[in-house]
Amino acid sequence: MANRLTTAQPTVATRRRGPPAVVTLAAMAALTALTAGAAAKQGRPAPTVEATAPREAGEPIMAIVSIKAQKVTFYDADGWIYRAPVSSGTTGRETPAGVFALLEKDPDHHSSLYDDAWMPNMQRITWNGIALHGGPLPGYAASHGCVRMPFDFAEKMFDKTRIGMRVIIAPDDAAPVDFSHPALFVPKAEALAAAPARAEAASREAEAAASAADEAKKTAATTARESTALNASLRKLEGLKNRADAELAYADKVLAAAKTDETKAKAEDVEQKAAAKAAEAGTQLDTAKADAKSKLEAAATAKDAAKAATAKKADTAKAATEAKLALEPVSVYISRATSRLYVRRNTHKAWADGGEVFDSSIEVPVTIRDPDQPIGTHIFTAMAGNNTSLRWSVVTIDNGDDAKDALDRITIPQDVLDRIAPTAVPRSSIVISDEPLSKETNYRTEFVAVLSNQPQGGFITRKPSAPVAVASGDEGGGGFFGSFFQRSWDPQGNPQPGNLLPGNTRQRAQRYYPDGQSSPPRVQQGWGWPNQ
Repeated sequence: MANRLTTAQPTVATRRRGPPAVVTLAAMAALTALTAGAAAKQGRPAPTVEATAPREAGEPIMAIVSIKAQKVTFYDADGWIYRAPVSSGTTGRETPAGVFALLEKDPDHHSSLYDDAWMPNMQRITWNGIALHGGPLPGYAASHGCVRMPFDFAEKMFDKTRIGMRVIIAPDDAAPVDFSHPALFVPKAEALAAAPARAEAASREAEAAASAADEAKKTAATTARESTALNASLRKLEGLKNRADAELAYADKVLAAAKTDETKAKAEDVEQKAAAKAAEAGTQLDTAKADAKSKLEAAATAKDAAKAATAKKADTAKAATEAKLALEPVSVYISRATSRLYVRRNTHKAWADGGEVFDSSIEVPVTIRDPDQPIGTHIFTAMAGNNTSLRWSVVTIDNGDDAKDALDRITIPQDVLDRIAPTAVPRSSIVISDEPLSKETNYRTEFVAVLSNQPQGGFITRKPSAPVAVASGDEGGGGFFGSFFQRSWDPQGNPQPGNLLPGNTRQRAQRYYPDGQSSPPRVQQGWGWPNQ
């Protein structure tokens, strides 16, 4: 009974004080909600706002997109210079995290799949349709795989970047950190000083060799035609000689079979004429053979000379290309997945279907200590330098070893170092990763590598670039274009399916189709994969 009363007493009191108690509870609930809201706000990162560094900006060396923070930051040699919010790929169509570079720029691009959706100031990073471009920013990830930037910001950055600029897409926040290590390239002053003159001399030699090869080919072609005519003439003379010999042999038989003096006399006359004819044919044939011998020898010499000139043309062209490439920043990719090292440089040769051609003539095995252990993904970049040193930074976007330990595990072949280190210049880079190169890496890209442990729906749902057979080079490398790389255009110039296609300048309404919109994107028949 006591317990029941004790229990009931507060109930009665509560009933008596009903309205004030309700007010108190409501106030407590409101305070709790405000506190929870404040805590949530404190836990949520502040929205990124567009910003410019308070100093004069240099040329952008890299751009880093943070998927987590939904922001992009551009860096020059001295640090960040521009920052802006972005909208990356939505769930199921995520923007792939990884290592990319600018491949193509189009100030007024329109999508080939989504009702000509406007993608102003497009800067492509894969040929299957991932790019940076201007677009609406709802405050969250909403694209089909691309990285949308504010319209004005995209326009401003479009004129400041160049083909080949590194683009890093990181799952979390990432920034370049100053870094030094003995394995990083150290240029040589004498090699750098000699490089321009060497490139110019090699170019002149290649031009002279090409001209000589053309002349040698013409001479060989002329002598080949003459030798063909001589051979035909010799065959004709040999035929005449054989026929004259046959007539003489027949005359001899007739003479031997003659029974009367009159028949013998006639046979002797025929035999003499046949003998004279055979002798004349023999003389003509011997004279023609003697004349042809020197010309045939000249033709063979000309053919050999043309072959040698062609080989010299190829050798000097290769040397000229290497000498010219020595003036360009070098990019190295080392994959733990394939235990190979790849080297790429931009040739700045425009490709008719869009973009520029990258040289990939060096690809070699590389030694990685403890190859079964993760190494992470680290991007080392030469931010600035002089003739004898480079100032390096590192960006890590996938943990394994730390950057120093990752470099410690790599042994770069000395012959590769000898070819590329002496003339290394700012903007050169070394990428170490657990990942293999993406199949999107082709003759019109620098390196494309995506993190396999991150969502990449906006990448894997896109149709890959179609493979193409290209010339291969030595040492298992890719030659001028690369033997194992792929292209996204067929030989007739018809675009392969993809959302960002060069030359698409159709003007239509400025439309976007984020996930959740009631009207789905209009996909062209037969191209049934999502794209941006």
